This record gives sequence, structure tokens and C-alpha cells, in this order.
Amino acid sequence: MPTRKSPRKGSLQFWPRKRADKFLPSVNWDAIDSEKVLKGFICYKAGMVSAAVKDLTPHSMTKDKKITLPVTILECPPIKILSVRFYKNGKVGTEVMGENLEKELKKKLKLPKKTKKIDEIKKEDFDDLRVIVYSIVKKTGIKKSPDITELGLNGNYEEKINFVKENLGKEISALNHFQKGDLIDLRGLTKGKGLQGPTKRFGLTLRFHKSEKGVRGPGSLGPWHPARVTFRAPMAGQMGLHTRIVYNNKILDAGKGENKFKNLKNYGNVNSEYVVVGGSIQGPTKRQLLLTHALRETKKQKKKEYEFIELR
Repeated sequence: MPTRKSPRKGSLQFWPRKRADKFLPSVNWDAIDSEKVLKGFICYKAGMVSAAVKDLTPHSMTKDKKITLPVTILECPPIKILSVRFYKNGKVGTEVMGENLEKELKKKLKLPKKTKKIDEIKKEDFDDLRVIVYSIVKKTGIKKSPDITELGLNGNYEEKINFVKENLGKEISALNHFQKGDLIDLRGLTKGKGLQGPTKRFGLTLRFHKSEKGVRGPGSLGPWHPARVTFRAPMAGQMGLHTRIVYNNKILDAGKGENKFKNLKNYGNVNSEYVVVGGSIQGPTKRQLLLTHALRETKKQKKKEYEFIELR
């Protein structure tokens, strides 16, 4: 038999391998295009279940048959605009606070007493704008403190201003911007695993059991020259709680969770709006995630079509 080869795992694309600075990552909103005005939304991972669906994908081997898929339930409570950030040549020019803000924000932020109104802003002084939003997470029952992030808007400058004026001080629903059948990306943090050794962290092959200097470590940390340990050498360190993106998830079902999902493990009931996506998503239950329109759709994922039947 040929010699089995298994290169060590762990992409050097991710460096340094340390804990992420924040739960909701920053996004290059200019790269994401969508038909809807709002390009993203804050959601929370409720858990995984199995779903029975009818496969309607053209030329599929299971076409018109009932199949079972692993799915993840995401709860999407409404969001509100905390502030509007105006840009000029890619730099922040000024910021306008929102209206009818929740009282839970006062515990997390120091809100200014006097702020400008959006009608007082001269439109010609700026060329772009984005919104800082917060989730009304108290409607989920998992916590009270809201999560805050910046979201990009689609359309020209006038359309963005009109969207902000229409929704300032109002709750924004996820179902108005993400529908069944859409492809989405999910950005968030993986499960934190703390300090781990090089074998678990990088998938090293175990050495012979009679080795004198340990079995679960690397054979060598590098050559004599250069006389230093490079960052490529597999060593013990932080594992997990890293920012990762899962691309092109298909929305299989979406709606309001009125007594539909109950007693999910480590989560409880889904009380507000929800989105069911195919496959698994990074992070434990209750992890906050950033749901965005697909950055780069693939034909394989786009042509998949399922008729949602029931959860198992």
C-alpha cells in the first residue's frame, strides 16, 4: 500500500491565533450587494435540529423525494437604529443619534444629552452613510443587554437617507430583508476551547509510543539557523473564539416563532422572528451572529430548492 500522507491541519491564513476582540466582527459593506436596502442583521444561534424537506432541485438524484437535512435555528429579534454615521471620502464626518432608544442602552453606553437632527445635516457635505444598530434582545429571553454593530445600506445616497428617515425610532424586522430561499453568510465567533496542545490545535500525528520526549508534541521546533522559532511551528496556545465566516447558507424557512420552537437545549423557547438555515453554524447556543446577504453566491447552492415540511 502507498504511504498515507496527512499534512498538519491549521491554515496559516489565520494569524495570530488569539481570542477575537469583539463578538460581532467588522464587515467590508462595500463588497456586499443586495436587492434589499439593509445588507445585514443581528441574530442569535438557538440550536440545531433535523428537518424533513421535499427536494425540488432540478436534476437532483432525490428530486420530488422526502429527505432529512441538518438545520440551524437562528432567532432574529427586531433591531433599532442607534445612530446614523455620515461619511466623506471614506472617513466619518458626523454622527446623528436615533430616537426612542431603549433604556437598556444607558447601562452599556454613555448617551449624549443634546444631538443633531437628521434634517439639520447638509446632504451635500457627505457622500455616504451607514447605520449603527442595536438588537432588542430582551424579546428573546436570553439576556437584556443589547448587541451593537454597524450595518451597510444598499442603493444610492438619496435612497439610504429615505430609508433612515422612515425607520428612525422604529423597530426593523428581519423578515422584510431576508426571505425563504435567500443565500446568506454568517459571521461570528467559534466555540472557545482555551489553551490546547499542538496535537489538538494543529492535528499532528502522534509519535511512536516509546519516544523519550513526549508523544503529543512536534518532532522539532525548527532548524538551528535561522536561530529562532518561526510562527509556522505548531505550538500550544489559544484555540477557539476566533472570527469565522460560513458562506452561502440557504434559508429553508422563516417566520415568527409563536410557540413553534420550544425547549431547545441550553436555549429555551424562540419567542421572536426566526430563520432556519441548512447545515451547521459556528459557535455555541446563544452566540450572537451577523447575518448578511451572500458575498459570492455559488451556482450549486443557488439552484437548491426545498419545500419545508416539518422538524424532527
